[in-house]
Amino acid sequence: MADTTTAAAVAAVATGSSDPAALPLAGRVAIVTGASRGIGRAIAAHLSALGASVVLGYASSAAEADALAAELPRSVAVKADVSEEAGVRSLFDAAESAFGCAAPHIVVANAGVLDDKYPSVADTATADFDRVFAVNTRGAFLCVREAANRLPRGGGGRIVAVTSSVVGSLPTGYAAYTASKAAVEAMVRTMAKELKGTRITANCVAPGATATDMFFAGKSEETVRRMAEANPMERIGEGGDIAPVVGFLCTDAAEWVNGQVIRANGGYV
Repeated sequence: MADTTTAAAVAAVATGSSDPAALPLAGRVAIVTGASRGIGRAIAAHLSALGASVVLGYASSAAEADALAAELPRSVAVKADVSEEAGVRSLFDAAESAFGCAAPHIVVANAGVLDDKYPSVADTATADFDRVFAVNTRGAFLCVREAANRLPRGGGGRIVAVTSSVVGSLPTGYAAYTASKAAVEAMVRTMAKELKGTRITANCVAPGATATDMFFAGKSEETVRRMAEANPMERIGEGGDIAPVVGFLCTDAAEWVNGQVIRANGGYV
C-alpha cells in the first residue's frame, strides 16, 4: 500500500529539507523493538522518514535488521532480548551512544510472539503461555518502564505499545496472546496517569489482521481469505496502514492524545 505521507517525508530527507511539517521528528531519537520485520519494520522506516534517528531492536533476524539499517539514513541495528532487563537497557544505551543524545525521545514497544497452533485455553501448554507473556507482556513492561525513567521531560517524550485488536474481538485460539496484549493496554493506560507532569505521553496502537509473517503462520489460505472478506474494507491490513498511526502519536501534534488505545483495523472491531 502506498503511503503518500511517508513518501513525502522520504523525499524531504533526500533533499535535505528542514521543513518541520515534513520532518516533525527531526533531531529526535526513537527505539523500535521487533523492527527487523513486519509492522515493526514499517514503523521504523516511517519514523525515519519523519526525521527520527532510529535504533532497530531485533531478536534473531540479523540480516534483515542490518539491511534495514543500511537503507535508513540515521539508524543502527541492535540485537536484544526484550524479555531480559539487560537487553532492554542495551537498546537505550545504544540510542545514547550511537546518536549522542542524553536519552531517546521515543520508544515503540512492538516486539511480539504468537502461538501459531492457536490452541484453546484447555490445550495451551504452560511453556507456550509463558513464552507469549515473556515477550509480549514482560518485554513491553521492561521497555515502557525504562522509557518512563529515561525519556526526557518537558515535551517530545513518546511511548507507544503495539497491542492488538483481538483484545476487543476475543477470537478463539488466541487466549494467551489476547491476555498478554490486554495486560499491556491496562499497564500503559495506567502509566499515562503516573507520568503526570512530565509531558511524556503513553498510548497503544492495536492493529487488526495485518500481512506479516506472524499473522500468516499456521493459517490456511482459506482462513486468510475469510478474514479479509469479513473486514469492512475487504482486505487484510498492511504495515503501511499501521505505521502512520504510530508516527502521528510520536509527533508534537499528538500531545493531547494520551492514555488511549487506538484500534487500527479497517473496522474489524
